[in-house]
Amino acid sequence: MGARKRNTADLRKAAAKSRYQAILRNCPTSPRKMRLVTDLISGLDVNKALDVLKFSSQEASRRMEKLLLSAIANWQAKNEGVRLEESNLYVKLVHVDGGRALKRLQTAPQGRAYRVRKRSNHVTLVLDSKINEVEKTSN
Repeated sequence: MGARKRNTADLRKAAAKSRYQAILRNCPTSPRKMRLVTDLISGLDVNKALDVLKFSSQEASRRMEKLLLSAIANWQAKNEGVRLEESNLYVKLVHVDGGRALKRLQTAPQGRAYRVRKRSNHVTLVLDSKINEVEKTSN
């Protein structure tokens, strides 16, 4: 491995240590429906986002709630001894990508067949602390 490649890999590893995220892959919901839920919580505080997801009637909100709880657990694993209430965590970024589509056939009239695409998605949720934002801007 070259020096430049090693340096960029080291920088990427250092950035990953201060990034608190959770990834949900191959979620069997269409990306369009998942984006409706992610738009509800992006930029909100973590506790408020959990409340919004808990009382939302959409099926995708249950999966997003579990993903948000997983991201909070990842934050707690990297920040032992720090209280969640004092950290001012918020949802910094929620990104939805299309996943693999299962292609099926549905019978149609006169011997034809229609294609049915059962879509899935990948969701990346990133948390950040408002305290860290203030420290970064002051430097």
